[in-house]
Amino acid sequence: MDTRTHLPALIIVDDDPLIRDSLRLTLADSFEIFLAENRSQAIKLLRNMESPPQLALVDLGLPPTPHRPEEGFRLIAALLTHAPDIRIVVLSGQDEETNARHARTLGAVDFIAKPCSPANIKAQLNNALLIQSPAPATSDENQLGIVGQSPLIQAMRSQIVLYASTPYPILIEGESGSGKELVAAALQRLSPNSKSPFIVFNCAAISPNLLEAALFGHAKGAYTGASQAQNGYFEDAGDGILFLDEIGELPLELQAKLLRVLENGEFQRVGETSTRKSRARIIAATNRDLRQAVRDGQFRLDLYHRLSIFTIHVPPLRDLGSDKLLLLGHFRDFYAAQIKQPGFGLDAAAQKTWENYSFPGNTRELRNIIIRLSTKYPGKTINAMQLEAELDLPAPAQSAAPGNGLAHARQLLQQSNEFNLDDMLMQQTSQFIDAAMELTHGNISEAARLLGLNRTTLYSRMEALQKHKPNKAREGIQ
Repeated sequence: MDTRTHLPALIIVDDDPLIRDSLRLTLADSFEIFLAENRSQAIKLLRNMESPPQLALVDLGLPPTPHRPEEGFRLIAALLTHAPDIRIVVLSGQDEETNARHARTLGAVDFIAKPCSPANIKAQLNNALLIQSPAPATSDENQLGIVGQSPLIQAMRSQIVLYASTPYPILIEGESGSGKELVAAALQRLSPNSKSPFIVFNCAAISPNLLEAALFGHAKGAYTGASQAQNGYFEDAGDGILFLDEIGELPLELQAKLLRVLENGEFQRVGETSTRKSRARIIAATNRDLRQAVRDGQFRLDLYHRLSIFTIHVPPLRDLGSDKLLLLGHFRDFYAAQIKQPGFGLDAAAQKTWENYSFPGNTRELRNIIIRLSTKYPGKTINAMQLEAELDLPAPAQSAAPGNGLAHARQLLQQSNEFNLDDMLMQQTSQFIDAAMELTHGNISEAARLLGLNRTTLYSRMEALQKHKPNKAREGIQ
């Protein structure tokens, strides 16, 4: 009997083949190992797996920028888009505290600095496996499983109650980590067909060439490897709910077929000519701005209007005021009970810091912070300095008196005999694009909006940077 199938799956992403092979040998007795050397390879591997891995161990310094952390940050965001429940541990030589904090903000559960002993790596991965999601709240006040009493949360609860009983599609919008899946689950619990199937389909998690067969099913022999006919998600949903997460990632050619199902319930399996009927209700979710995607020609306007008959916006945590403290108590109690330790407390200064922090990673980030604090400080009162060590706080701003920019430019020109304005502008462009991509968790449309560009212009700038970087790398070798 092969016991490996019962091991937790772990994807390791590192551009150094020696490190990949060493980790595989070290961890193979405890995990089913999958290897990738860059972001695109990791996502391709994940999409082709029958089910997503429970764990990921990733380096921050990945091609095409192995000496900078930006590509690793993008990988963290991409992994959570494709597999929201994956636990990510960062193993990196780029161990500056700011990198560790930002990796956690994006959704990593822990950060390990290289070099590190194999026993420590294995222990950290096993600890990550123990992390569970709290069960939905069960009190009358929180019967929908959504914690919070701010006006925004109360308004969202009212929308859920109002829309749940209707048969129409619902679009759930919100930033990454804000809890869109909780809203979908609440809609299902309150729907008239709550005992019917609730099927979740992540549009980003499957290779585009397999999406149609996954959604609509396929006939025997429809393509290589289709040895028997197979139901799709629409058929499996029956008269229940099909929750299409990350709907903004659905390719244009499939958007037309989804529109047909929404309009008259009709679809065809891949390889069949007969028409089938779907009775499923569609709930879709996205962290993208679909209106901007429509303007950019990446999402159909008619499909957007069909999906957004009812729209629920999940507010970001930074807008929820005192709900931050309610969520603190909710998650702290859960994880204290899970590790069988007393919960921690915050002193007055730490509580103020907590209330003022913007939580750019939303509820996912808040939960991971509480997990770390529960483990490090059980039964203790945490001060502001201890709390700040877990937060992704900006570095202190440098003074910028009038004229400093001109003085700096003059100094650069006087001190360098090989100054190149194009190189300087390229460097600054790269820094601003990297910053925008970090702040938007890799969302191109949102990054373009922050930079005051349209999406196609941003793509052009990024392509120009890629063409420029190899030349600079060769100059450095010489």
